[in-house]
Amino acid sequence: MQGNRHARQLSDVIRERLLDRRRGGHPHDRFGELFEAVALAHIFEDSKTFADSIPRQPPAEIMEAYEQQRRQVGFDLAVFVSDHFYSDMVPGRGYEARPEHDLIEHIDNLWPVLTRNSRQHPRWSSLLALCHDYVVPGGRFREYYYWDSYFTMLGLAASGENHLMCAVTDNCADLIMRYGHMPNGNRTYYLSRSQLPLFSMMVELTERQGLRKAVDYLPQLEREYAFWMDGEEILAPGESHRRCVRLDDECRLNRHWDDRATPREESFREDVEISRRAARPAEALFRDLRAGAESGWDFSGRWLEDVTDLSTIRTTHFITPELNALLFHLEQTLCRLHTATGDDARAGEFRRRSLRRQAAMDKYLWSDTRGAYYDYDFVRGQSSVHLTAACVAPLFVGAASDAQAERVANIIANRLVTPGGLATTEITDSQQQWDHPNGWAPLQWMAIEGLRRYGFTELADTIADRWLALVEELYRRESKLVEKYVLYPGADFATGGEYPLQDGFGWTNGVTRALIAQREGHQ
Repeated sequence: MQGNRHARQLSDVIRERLLDRRRGGHPHDRFGELFEAVALAHIFEDSKTFADSIPRQPPAEIMEAYEQQRRQVGFDLAVFVSDHFYSDMVPGRGYEARPEHDLIEHIDNLWPVLTRNSRQHPRWSSLLALCHDYVVPGGRFREYYYWDSYFTMLGLAASGENHLMCAVTDNCADLIMRYGHMPNGNRTYYLSRSQLPLFSMMVELTERQGLRKAVDYLPQLEREYAFWMDGEEILAPGESHRRCVRLDDECRLNRHWDDRATPREESFREDVEISRRAARPAEALFRDLRAGAESGWDFSGRWLEDVTDLSTIRTTHFITPELNALLFHLEQTLCRLHTATGDDARAGEFRRRSLRRQAAMDKYLWSDTRGAYYDYDFVRGQSSVHLTAACVAPLFVGAASDAQAERVANIIANRLVTPGGLATTEITDSQQQWDHPNGWAPLQWMAIEGLRRYGFTELADTIADRWLALVEELYRRESKLVEKYVLYPGADFATGGEYPLQDGFGWTNGVTRALIAQREGHQ
C-alpha cells in the first residue's frame, strides 16, 4: 500500500516537472536580450512587473518577432511589450475596506480577497501551478511565499479557515516533492532559492488544530532537510557547500545561498545598477543579494560591510540564529516522527543532530559577553557587531537554556523594545527596510512566543500589546493593514527598501488575528 503511494508521488513529480518545462522557464532565460532591454529601459517602475507578465504567444514566436523588429526605424519597445504581453493583474483589486468594520471583521473579510487558485494557470507564465488554493501577501506579491505563509496560517487558524490552512500546508508539501525543496515562492525565478524553513512549523500547526497527522508529511520533511544539508558529507573543517558550513570537526551549521549568481529577475534593473558601482565581482554581489532574499531580510544592515552601501552585502558569509533555530526544530520534528513510526535508528540520528546543532549554536552564535545570539561571520571567524531581533529565534524553538533565555529577555527589554513593539535592528542609517525604525509581524510573533515559552510573560505581553496598538491605530486612520510599520504610534507609513510599502497584507493579518485571539482568550 505504501509502495503504491510513493509510486504515485513519483509519477506526480515526473508529470509536474514535464509540465513545468512546457509552460515554465525563467523569464530571463526565455527572453534574454528582450528581458534585459525591458528591465534597463525602465518601462515599468517595478522590475517585478515584467518578470510576472504573461506572454500572449509562445516565447519562441515573441523572440522571433523581436529579432525582426528591434532594428527597424521607429521601433518602440514599450509598444512591443504591450502587444506581446499582458499584466498579471491582481484579482479582487476593487476591494475596499469598510471603515465600520473592526479589525477582526476586516481581516476575516480579506482572506477570500487574498486567496488564489492557480489551477486556472496562464500559459507560458512564470507562475508555478499549485494543486490547492493559496493565500498571497497582497500588493505586488501575487504568489505564494514560503515564510510568509506560516505566519498567515496563524491567522487562518484564528479565523477558523481550516480548509485554507490545509491547502497552504499541502501546497508546500507538493512543491517540496516536485523540486526537492520549498522555493522562495511559486515563480520559476524563485526556484534557485528557498526561504526560512518553516514547513515543520506548518505541519505542527495543522496537527495541533486536529486537521492533519504530522507523520503523513515525513517524506517531505526528510527531503527538505536533505536540501539544507546538501554537501555536508564532503566538507572538511572550514569548508562550505551551498547552504551547509562545517566549522570544525563537530560543528555543522547553515547559511543562506542561491544556486544562481545573476541579477534577480524580480529586481533585475536594481541589481545591475548596484553592480555598476560595486568594487567587487558582479557574480559574488548577485549571489549575496539573492541569498539576502532567501533570508527574508531583504535587505538589512546586518548583511552589509558598510550599512549605507548595499553593494557591500555579504549574506553568504554569515551563519544566522533564525535559520539554524528553525533547522533545530526540523531535526527535533524528524526525531519525534521517526519515534512515532518505530524507526528508532532514524529517531536517534536526528536526536543527535539536534543536540549537535544546539551545541554548535552555543559555540558560534551565542555571545556570553554580550548576552545574546548574533550572526557569525565564518569567513572572518568573528561574531557580527549588530544586535538583531533574530536573537529571539532560539527561544522560539526551545534551543536556548533558561540562563540564555533570561539574558536575551534582558537585552530585548533594554535595547529592542520600542513604543510599537520589537525593533528589527538598532541600525538607523541604512535606509533598508529590515532595520530601525521598522517593525515586522513575524519577528513580533517569534519574540512573543519565545519569551512566553521561557516564562517571560510580562515582556511578551508588552510587545504584543504595543504591536496590536500600533496596528489598530493605523487601521483606524487608514482602514488597512500593511507589510511593515514604523514602531512609533502616529508616524507616517514605513519606508526603505526596493519598492513602495505594500498593503494587504498576509503575515500582518495572520499575526494580528492570532494575537487578538490570544488576547480575547486571556480575558
